[in-house]
Amino acid sequence: MTDQAHRGDLDQGEPHDTHYEIALDDEPDPPREPVYVDVVTRDDTRHPVIPAQWRGPDNIRATVKRKAEVTGHIAAYHAVRTPKYAALALLWSVVGVARLAGRQVRWWWVAEQEHLRQEAANRGDPDTWSRLTREARAIRLYRGMVLAGEGVLLLIALGLLAAAPGWVVLAAGGALVPVLAHYGRPKTMPIVQPAVVAHRYRKLSSDIVLRAYYAAGLGHPDKRDQQIQFGGPMSRDQRETGSQVLVDLPYGKSWSDVVNAKEKLASGLDVHENQVFLTRDKSSNRRHLLFVADRDPLAVPVGRTPLLDCKPRSIWRPVKFGKDERDRLVELSLMWTSVLVGAQPRKGKTFSARLLALHAALDPWVKLIVVDGKNSPDWDKFRLVAHRIIFGTHPNPRDNDPVGHLIAALREVLKHIDRVNQVLSQLPADVCPEGKLTEELARDPRYPDLRVWLLVMEEFQVYFETEDQDTNKEIAAMLSRILATGPSAGVILLSSSQKPSGVGAGDVGRLFNRYRDNHAARFALKCGNRIVSEAVLGGDAYAEGFDASSLPVGDEYRGVGYLYGVTDETPTVRTFLATHVDAERILRAARAHREHFGTLSGEAAGEEAAREARDVLNDVRNVFYAGKATISWPALAARLREVYPEAYADITPQAISAMVRKAGVAGKTVHDPEHFESGKGQGCDKAAVEAAIERRAIESR
Repeated sequence: MTDQAHRGDLDQGEPHDTHYEIALDDEPDPPREPVYVDVVTRDDTRHPVIPAQWRGPDNIRATVKRKAEVTGHIAAYHAVRTPKYAALALLWSVVGVARLAGRQVRWWWVAEQEHLRQEAANRGDPDTWSRLTREARAIRLYRGMVLAGEGVLLLIALGLLAAAPGWVVLAAGGALVPVLAHYGRPKTMPIVQPAVVAHRYRKLSSDIVLRAYYAAGLGHPDKRDQQIQFGGPMSRDQRETGSQVLVDLPYGKSWSDVVNAKEKLASGLDVHENQVFLTRDKSSNRRHLLFVADRDPLAVPVGRTPLLDCKPRSIWRPVKFGKDERDRLVELSLMWTSVLVGAQPRKGKTFSARLLALHAALDPWVKLIVVDGKNSPDWDKFRLVAHRIIFGTHPNPRDNDPVGHLIAALREVLKHIDRVNQVLSQLPADVCPEGKLTEELARDPRYPDLRVWLLVMEEFQVYFETEDQDTNKEIAAMLSRILATGPSAGVILLSSSQKPSGVGAGDVGRLFNRYRDNHAARFALKCGNRIVSEAVLGGDAYAEGFDASSLPVGDEYRGVGYLYGVTDETPTVRTFLATHVDAERILRAARAHREHFGTLSGEAAGEEAAREARDVLNDVRNVFYAGKATISWPALAARLREVYPEAYADITPQAISAMVRKAGVAGKTVHDPEHFESGKGQGCDKAAVEAAIERRAIESR
């Protein structure tokens, strides 16, 4: 619209929309109050009327509990050392008597006047010396009489004590000995040592912070447009663990600049890098919160898991996972999500993942499927509660056919997802108003199919690298589908890996990356390099300043990692500890809860024998047609589904191929025009199957 046409519309008084029209040549607006667009800092610091630790019932309880714990510790500490304190007090009280006696003698002798008489003698002034000597003699006479009176009173007191009851003597001794010991002990040797030592910390000031930022190259003090500003007053955090302040970088500097300069900032602040924490501020890309801890918080263990009370838990409630760098509780909600844990070996990866699984185990209405690719004892006690449990990829004393059992378990999970969606779609609106699974439905005995399932995949990468590529594809496809459709149906995935990248090729590699990248919550402990950290946390995390390869190294830092994707913040978490003994104790309690509610199922309920009853080699031999020496994999899968539907209802050619090959039967090219356009394809012959059965019988003798 032109300016002239616009003016014409206004003259005619026609209705018009003015939300984008701005008069450029009309009268200027009346003067208004100025609007400040730059950040204005406030110099005054106001203390809260009610301190944070006494605000609200939760804070009050936590404060009272902390004070009670400290008081109890102090009382116990000194109670144990009471005999030592008594012996030292008696020793130094004897010294105190001697020191008090010496002090009294020096008082009587007027020792404070000796230097005056000596000065008069040095000057050759006999009059002054004679006068001072006469005064000293008079004072000694008076003070001697006072001392004599004190001696008489002391003798009378000792006589009275000798005739007094024993409790009076003890009371008098209890009152006098500490006083005498106070006079007797050296100033540098206190009898009672402090039970709690207050940590010394570097007190921050604006000058120290400015020095650090300028030393790190994030600004220049002499250039007005390159000066560091503060977005608020510097203060201690609510838990008194460190100091914090909002920092505004100069225009043109950004979050990535301060992240890359973190090490130099720590040097400028004269603290360890582990004590410096930066938090991005949403109001501006050049603003962030600087928090400097009094000591390295990541080296302070947070103790044993609260799950050791062994009380029932709810999967619908968050897990108490650990504490962050400011000693705040970090919780992780498992429902509707999937969790990926990654780290180098022996950095706490398995312990962290197992902690989450233990929380789920204490919910009697959660079914657990535990798959441990590394075949370690870390997950063995989950047999007490696990619906399905699988170890390794090769036959072992715990599992004769782990890969086959994994495939069967994953199919069971997929069937469960389909059943949940089907049941939810048929429920009336008054029972399921939003068409979603709820806590009430998941515990309703009328709907046994609506239970929450937890699928644990420890070292899941090994199941993408088995010896059979067809098996890899099948497992990868099922895991990818479960990850995509499972959370909405109440299936939680908990995956962990020490090799989160570079696994598989072709379709397997693509599905592996999809499975890894689609986890909603990520927890990365110490990683070997930045590439591995990005594989666990994602590329966005590194851009935001989170690199798990930069986490500190040492036994005291095990269980420390970044928790990414759960909230807007990314805390550095020190996870609670559950040892092997702790895990067994928790799992025994979890089994007792399940037995009480009647929710024990699967292998934990004794279904192991039924699962082992399937004999793949015998079943394959039985479906060969009379007179036929060979059979293709597609034909074999179809016959097994027909003859043994209870065991092979969902068997695929790829799956049966992997199972038969795993049992020692080599594949071969067979004639089958029904299933192959060329008339030929892969399969096996009956003689090889019978030979494998015979070898197995010989080995079992």
